[in-house]
Amino acid sequence: MSEQAVEYLRDDRVLSTVVNEHGPVTLEPVDNLFQRFVISIIRQQVSMQSAAAIRERLFDTIDVTPRSIERTNTEALLNVGLSQAKADYIQNIATAFMENEYSHAYFEEMSNDDVVTELTNIKGVGPWTARMQLMFGLGRPDVFPVEDLGIRKGMETLFEEEMTRGEMRDAATRWKPFRSYASLYLWKAYED
Repeated sequence: MSEQAVEYLRDDRVLSTVVNEHGPVTLEPVDNLFQRFVISIIRQQVSMQSAAAIRERLFDTIDVTPRSIERTNTEALLNVGLSQAKADYIQNIATAFMENEYSHAYFEEMSNDDVVTELTNIKGVGPWTARMQLMFGLGRPDVFPVEDLGIRKGMETLFEEEMTRGEMRDAATRWKPFRSYASLYLWKAYED
């Protein structure tokens, strides 16, 4: 699907330059949904450098499985650099994974909107985090995470105008059914 998405987006007048400059991008489901979810929580509202340091300390210190995280005391999570809120959120996610037995199969037949609804019922999981899970956990090809600052900045850079989130969503319909791949290119445009 990656090759098909890249070719489709290469023909788009807005994205073609970024696609040609950066070449193919890929999006695949991860093996470990829980660990990917934890990484999304860690990355909320911090720099990538800070998130990487916290992630490394967490994964070096604690076995990052739902059962282990659920049993870990909050102090141990705080000691790796998580805020109290993020420690709570990660433990809430661990509980949800244990209670619902979340897996790729669990979400397979659900629409993107239904997955977002399911995941945002977990305290501490907002639309951004749910969409990151759709893209990077489940490898869904048609997700547009307009909540992300990099996506919004990438849109404004490529369209050369300020836009509301609604206008961005409308403009992104041109990239269906590959909005996840378009998002990868929007991040690249913003980083450039």
